[in-house]
Amino acid sequence: MIDLNSVWFLLIAVLFIGFFILEGFDYGVGMLLLFLGKTDDERRQIINTIGPVWDGNEVWMITAGGAMFAAFPNWYATLFSGFYLALVLMLLALIGRAVAFEFRSKDENPAWREWWDRVIAIGSFLPALLWGVAITNIVRGVPIDENMTYVGTFFDLLNPLSLLGGVAAVAVFALHGGIFLSLKTNGAVRERAEAAIRRIGPVATVLVLLLVIGAYIDTDIFTRLGVNPGLSAILAAIALLGTGWLVREGRYGWGFVTTSLTIALTVITYFQGLFPRVMVSSLNPDWSLTIYNASASDYTLGIMTIVALIFVPIVLIYQGWTYWVFRKRITGETKLEY
Repeated sequence: MIDLNSVWFLLIAVLFIGFFILEGFDYGVGMLLLFLGKTDDERRQIINTIGPVWDGNEVWMITAGGAMFAAFPNWYATLFSGFYLALVLMLLALIGRAVAFEFRSKDENPAWREWWDRVIAIGSFLPALLWGVAITNIVRGVPIDENMTYVGTFFDLLNPLSLLGGVAAVAVFALHGGIFLSLKTNGAVRERAEAAIRRIGPVATVLVLLLVIGAYIDTDIFTRLGVNPGLSAILAAIALLGTGWLVREGRYGWGFVTTSLTIALTVITYFQGLFPRVMVSSLNPDWSLTIYNASASDYTLGIMTIVALIFVPIVLIYQGWTYWVFRKRITGETKLEY
């Protein structure tokens, strides 16, 4: 008989991989907006590289959250109550970012546009940082009692390892977004993007390596009996190192592939190290949430599986078609919408 608990744990991992790869370059583009765009036309060119796809990319996050709520309601409840303040900050940043995309071109006043450009930059930086902090805390462990209740405070989430995870996420997403811009723009913006990723790449590599070392020291994901995520962590580091070589060789398309692999393999490392847990209790390992004590009923999981088999392929086909339609570079002759 198929273990639907494991199936949905795997599916949620896949959703997070898709979200971090796609929304990762969105965040990176937003964070680099103020640095790479020196004029209003250049900033509009940068924003239009993600204009047609950014909201579709966020669907992966919404779907992952919905899957957690339906498949593992106790995981969802503990996570969203314990990380409440951090998630509210993230939500406010995302709302501001979404509004900024729509409002910045409603007025030609330079001060008006400058203001909304800053909102886009902050609304991209803050979620990237908070996602890194959140995912690292889930793996490291947070104070959860025997009733699956988070009993810590917001400041318990701000430990050295989680902050390192947040900064590393910011650096990797900035690198990912810079490479995306090198593929989607031309002229001065492309030249600045290529220069930026040569500076960001070494920083991101060092931060990821430090994160791996910190995770080895401060978590059990590399030492748990029967689970060996070390291979995926090594491959993630190799992919990131390969990105540096590809960028120096001017092979930005392959560089985008390797940054995507770095993100995917990092998420795989985290989820593989967690399994079968979904949240680690720092108070008592026996109080950790697992795919079994945090799950919905077998009937619910069965119905969800049928629905997912029908609609997930439709969503994938539609989003793939969207990227195909908007595959061309944004140039000085392109009609800019934002």
